[in-house]
Amino acid sequence: MLVNKAYKFRIYPMKEQERQNAKTIGCSRFVFNHFLAKWNDTYQETGKGLTYNACSAQLPHLKEELSWLKEVDSIAIQSSLKNLSDAFSRFFKQQNKAPRFKSKKHPVQSYTTKQTNGNISMEGNQIKLPKLGLVRFAKSREVEGRILNATIRRNPSGKYFISILAETDVQPLEKTESAIGIDLGMTDFAILSDGQKVDNHRFTTKMEKKLKREQKKLSRRAQHAKNNGIDLLDAKNYQKQKRKVARLYEKVMNQRADFLSKLSTDLIQNHDVICIEDLNTKGMLRNHKLAKSIADVSWSSFVSKLTYKAEWYGKTIVKISKWFPSSQICSACGYHDGKKSLEIREWTCPVCHTHHDRDVNASKNILAEGLRMVASA
Repeated sequence: MLVNKAYKFRIYPMKEQERQNAKTIGCSRFVFNHFLAKWNDTYQETGKGLTYNACSAQLPHLKEELSWLKEVDSIAIQSSLKNLSDAFSRFFKQQNKAPRFKSKKHPVQSYTTKQTNGNISMEGNQIKLPKLGLVRFAKSREVEGRILNATIRRNPSGKYFISILAETDVQPLEKTESAIGIDLGMTDFAILSDGQKVDNHRFTTKMEKKLKREQKKLSRRAQHAKNNGIDLLDAKNYQKQKRKVARLYEKVMNQRADFLSKLSTDLIQNHDVICIEDLNTKGMLRNHKLAKSIADVSWSSFVSKLTYKAEWYGKTIVKISKWFPSSQICSACGYHDGKKSLEIREWTCPVCHTHHDRDVNASKNILAEGLRMVASA
């Protein structure tokens, strides 16, 4: 099966390449904002917006007026225009809010360029990119398939990354004739129906003390710059501390992403059917007492990874209704014992006298319900 697969690498541009990157990001942002303003004005005057083709036809005239737009990758500018058009399309389909103007103060800055006539290629530990030439990168694996596009991104930490999208042929994995039920939690990240418990590493919580200390230092430097009438963009000590804080957050994000990727891959490789609760994470985040813990475990990201990997490798994901009483039913005899408070972690069935670990019992019930749904489908 042909799928679009992203490969992410860290790149190490030289000073001149960094300047060219910054120039391309700035030009892409300018074109996006310029045509967004025109789109909004046209809508207010006529009740109709512009189209991608109409904006694209105006782009050569804009380049004649502003010659500095010719100094950067033309495909990156065209991609910025396409992104604007796609954003409006999603807005009219009520998939997201209306496009907003891009700011140079935004912590993440990026641009996208497309593959045409071999302008993006790998050469050893270097990658060839339009207008940049050869850029050294950390080659952790080979890119398989036909390269479609590349997104160059500058993180708040000051590090540069490239995401290469390639059309790759993915083959289904061998069948294991195994099914598993998963109950997601906060004390343990995941409790499997075979009794295994996956530790919740609490990446943010472990870094919380250090994050608070560095965040306070950042606030003091911001106040110092304000008292001296210095713009934060020009305050070197503030910018230095800002990058330090960003690196800490980036470390937490990388740890979490690595953990979720490895766990989801392991489950997909070892099981044909994976049954999991369809949790309302958005609603649960409204609980202020649990919001930080729920955000730290990243259930949504985990389910998303499981879903696309299952699609790639020919496995089945079964989502159980959030209203299914997995914690209230005895997995041994099926007796419905009623709702229990979160403090109760173990209980004994009054009918068959089986002693249950609350979470393991829930995962067994999730597995049984998932297999029932598969059988009746």
